[in-house]
Amino acid sequence: MTSISIIGRGKMGSAIANIAELAGAHVQIVNRSATPIKDHPHATYSVLGDDLTGDLVVFAIPYGAYSSILGHYRSRLGGKVVIDISNPIDFMTYEQPAALQNSSTALELAKQLPQDAAVLKAFNVNLADTLIARTNGTTTTTVLFAGDHAEGKIALTDLLGAAGLRAVDAGPLQRSRQLEAIGFLQMVLASSGKTRFESGFTLLP
Repeated sequence: MTSISIIGRGKMGSAIANIAELAGAHVQIVNRSATPIKDHPHATYSVLGDDLTGDLVVFAIPYGAYSSILGHYRSRLGGKVVIDISNPIDFMTYEQPAALQNSSTALELAKQLPQDAAVLKAFNVNLADTLIARTNGTTTTTVLFAGDHAEGKIALTDLLGAAGLRAVDAGPLQRSRQLEAIGFLQMVLASSGKTRFESGFTLLP
């Protein structure tokens, strides 16, 4: 059975915890406090700095908080599959940060981790509501992901399938640049009222 540690307890972190619980995985939720969330009574709650028990580790926090998290965990992420869900955006200008325009948060994160850690980009083109409902419009919610670690991809695919979602491998970690572009566009459209935050893109079979 896959185990998962989710750093962050916002809406996306909670939605991913819901998926993991549906899949029968053990869930650890890590935050500044270990106060339980009523929607996840069976999860284990830990504070930042506690050991990570999951084989999969989800960074369900803004990209700007990554350096702080790495301060706690960088040396302890060896052998883990780290899942980056972030969409970097400057909410003042609604543009991507200049430092990331030829890269991605996932690629930059991979540079900062131990060599035996694996990074996957996933969930960044999904909104929490479609993960919780497991449907997007009339279709099953699809989770696109990218990475270079075959075993990590298999573990994520199995988790998503067991929860009733569709998993689609978008290719190597370099494809995280395109996934972030999709996520960026989705946020801009929703923020401008051209679509809803509860909707999103879907990939038809």
